[in-house]
Amino acid sequence: MKAITNTKYVKNLFFLAILLFSATAVVAQEEEEETEPKFTFTGSIDAYYRANLNGDNSAPDGAPNAAPGSSFANLPGFSLGMANFVAGYEGEKVGFVADLVFGPRGTDAIFASPIYSATGNIVNQLYAYWNVSDAVTLTFGNFNTFLGYEVISPVANFNYSTSYLFSYGPFSHTGLKADIALSDDFSLMLAVMNPTDMTELNVTGKYTYGAQIGYSGQYLNLLIDNGAYEVDYTGGFDLSDSFFLGLNAAYFDGDGAGSFAGAAIYPQLTTSESFAIGLRAEYFAETDAFGAIGTDTNADPDASVFAVTLTGSATIGNLIIKPELRLDTASDDSGYFLDSDLMAQKSLSSFVLAAVYSF
Repeated sequence: MKAITNTKYVKNLFFLAILLFSATAVVAQEEEEETEPKFTFTGSIDAYYRANLNGDNSAPDGAPNAAPGSSFANLPGFSLGMANFVAGYEGEKVGFVADLVFGPRGTDAIFASPIYSATGNIVNQLYAYWNVSDAVTLTFGNFNTFLGYEVISPVANFNYSTSYLFSYGPFSHTGLKADIALSDDFSLMLAVMNPTDMTELNVTGKYTYGAQIGYSGQYLNLLIDNGAYEVDYTGGFDLSDSFFLGLNAAYFDGDGAGSFAGAAIYPQLTTSESFAIGLRAEYFAETDAFGAIGTDTNADPDASVFAVTLTGSATIGNLIIKPELRLDTASDDSGYFLDSDLMAQKSLSSFVLAAVYSF
């Protein structure tokens, strides 16, 4: 058998050893009687209607300029989101989660899968975990990203359409992570993972590293991906019993392949047990036509966009109805957004009515 001489592999093995050691050595383990494991089955379905108020609505799926350059809720007319089924088996020490998605939103969420994306991969998350102690949990497999304020499932987001920050950050990772509760207020997460969005296997032989420091619901995140890196802050504050303010800011450097930076605020007001209203105001800028705004051949490769989204949320049992108005304004009018006559314009206004059922 050949001797291992590649220092990168040695470094990765060393990092894994440190990760496992830190998880098992934080606190002394105590033998406890295992409780009866519990099986859970949850999920959701969502569908929506979407229309541009000042743009063409006849463009086919995937046509440029027909919708904001962020993920999800971008199809014209009456459209489908996804069906999401999550099975879990939860014991006192160990368990697993199998999170499956079907439909356009699910396909977009796993679009970068290098092997199965063209043949219908349905795995959103698939991981096992071990509660090493009351303070330490190890997770092994495929899990949604720890960066950003928003998530893939529409149930956990207040706004139905998604932000640019969410859309151009990573969606999911595959690897090993350790979540460590340092105190009642402080937490630490360390992870070693495949390169971003390589969820089934690693085709490069390289690895990505992640870290998160949390304090009282505020999180500072770092992702280092083979020369590229992203720094992200996600948090929020309950300013009163009925008013919440969410916050997100991020900077990504693509190591010569473009970069982006942005910030978003999420004020949300609960007016009754069945209704709330929320706003998302986001500024997002990119360099070198990273992919969000400057994708048109005539567009500025260093472009920015300001997007304001107003969403209502009416709850009827397990059903949530979300009417939404959105206005996206780009930094130039060189053709990224088109009006109803297919002429270039700086802004695109749109309306969405979504229905989300969760169980």
